[in-house]
Amino acid sequence: MVEVKEVSKRYGGKKVVDQVSLSIPRRQLTSLIGPNGAGKSTLLSIMSRLIPKDSGEVWIDGKEISHYRTEELAKKISILKQSNHIAARLTVKELVSFGRFPYSRGRLTRQDNEYVREAIHYMELNDLQHRYLDELSGGQRQRAYIAMVLAQDTDYIFLDEPLNNLDMKHSVQMMKVLRNLVDQLDKTIVIVMHDINFASCYSDYIVALKDGKVVSEGDVSTMMRSQVLRGIYDMDVHIQTIENRRICVYF
Repeated sequence: MVEVKEVSKRYGGKKVVDQVSLSIPRRQLTSLIGPNGAGKSTLLSIMSRLIPKDSGEVWIDGKEISHYRTEELAKKISILKQSNHIAARLTVKELVSFGRFPYSRGRLTRQDNEYVREAIHYMELNDLQHRYLDELSGGQRQRAYIAMVLAQDTDYIFLDEPLNNLDMKHSVQMMKVLRNLVDQLDKTIVIVMHDINFASCYSDYIVALKDGKVVSEGDVSTMMRSQVLRGIYDMDVHIQTIENRRICVYF
């Protein structure tokens, strides 16, 4: 389980995360939603120890993250940020192989190669695996980075807007893959999401942030209500039920 206890982070004079406390359910897909500047990405980075917190605690499986060795944490958490820049010229397969580094230290075993192969297959990258990243479209590169995260095979997967640059088909494919990782492999996944309807259709739990604070959280039936969403986004959001899914209409 991931437990966040009164975590705060300040940049300059602005508190971007303000005494946030929450518990991330195990073996579920949790979406972090909210307007731009709400603190979602910063919170995710703190939870993965990519950036330091100013105060508070983050506990993962009964241990505060500051007490994990880096290589130990890398076998427990994988994270993908919004912006990914690798200076080296790599093929898709080479990038995905980096996901095995916490285990292989660059010397891939047969088992490592199998994880790489499966991740490439999951993300429908077989025909692109020998292409260089700079030869790919933005959406293809995004799928390659997701495959690298999948190859890392951690219990916890943190993704910051993973649908960036993906078209409709691959956005749906991505969410189905993540849903299967939860349902079939017992992964715990946390996603920063802007598309509220994807959050509604694929999440188990939704946490809404606004101005650095958690303003609402709960399961889909609790969160997907007009009055709740109005308080998050400061606009009227109508909810329709289509095939037992709550869909927001806000155009």
